[in-house]
Amino acid sequence: MRDVPELPAWLAALLPLRRRASVLADGSQIHRIDHGEPEAPVVLLLHGNPTWSFLWRDVIARLPGLRCVAPDLLGFGLSSRIALHEHSVERHVDALAELVEALGLRRFVLVGQDWGGALGPVLAARMPERVAGVVLGNTSVVLPPRPRGTWFHRFARTPVVSDLAFRGLGFPQNALWVAQGDRRSIRGPVARAYRWPLRRLSDRSGPLALARMVPGSLEHPSIAPLRRGEAWLREFVAAGGPLALVWGERDPILGRALARHERAFPTASVTRTPAGHFLQEEVPEALATAIREVASRAGLR
Repeated sequence: MRDVPELPAWLAALLPLRRRASVLADGSQIHRIDHGEPEAPVVLLLHGNPTWSFLWRDVIARLPGLRCVAPDLLGFGLSSRIALHEHSVERHVDALAELVEALGLRRFVLVGQDWGGALGPVLAARMPERVAGVVLGNTSVVLPPRPRGTWFHRFARTPVVSDLAFRGLGFPQNALWVAQGDRRSIRGPVARAYRWPLRRLSDRSGPLALARMVPGSLEHPSIAPLRRGEAWLREFVAAGGPLALVWGERDPILGRALARHERAFPTASVTRTPAGHFLQEEVPEALATAIREVASRAGLR
């Protein structure tokens, strides 16, 4: 365990939750929100690109009685930075699996949005006995037959220009409001909170790396591990495991992905909302309700 990095006063006021930091075997640090009684049923919440555990604060505030663990992926939030070429599905899952082992999380509800939703099932495939239920929002676990990525991901693969935009201009963390149903949901101090961990040029490899991790073809290195995650989730649901889908239909990136997840998982509970991509900022109660229901169905409450 390592001392938790301090936050500036304005940001600490927005994030009044218990935080911790752990050191992995390679010396890198994983920062996390770890809020709730240590012996309470556990919810593991995984963020995506280009956010950090701050994303989950309003959802966690609506989950009394549960222990909510929300780590920052390597390269994001207050976790250690890694080089652009070090980012991969396997690298991030390695770090998450080591953290789960170190914390002794034996059975939990897995919650993920954006890349967090894609990484979560890959993690679960490594330790299937630990996952009691799954909640997904605005993500892509069921891969399309011919993956190309959206315009955002194709742009990230454009040499030079994408480096300038992501690392030089701080894209997309400086413009998250564009992907929202209610653009007022990420403004002012909230928008500043997302920019703050990536304010230095040296901190900005993560958003570009995760955008490039989205497969643009069936030969992309992310395909094999993501297929393992998808296979695990299909088996989990087929065996009666509880799955909830909470979607922001005004998401310009992954809003349409709900349809293929509904086809793949017809028994999943589905909550459609008018939110955008970062639905935690617009409909935290919808996510919290789904988490409570899945925890109950899994026998964790």
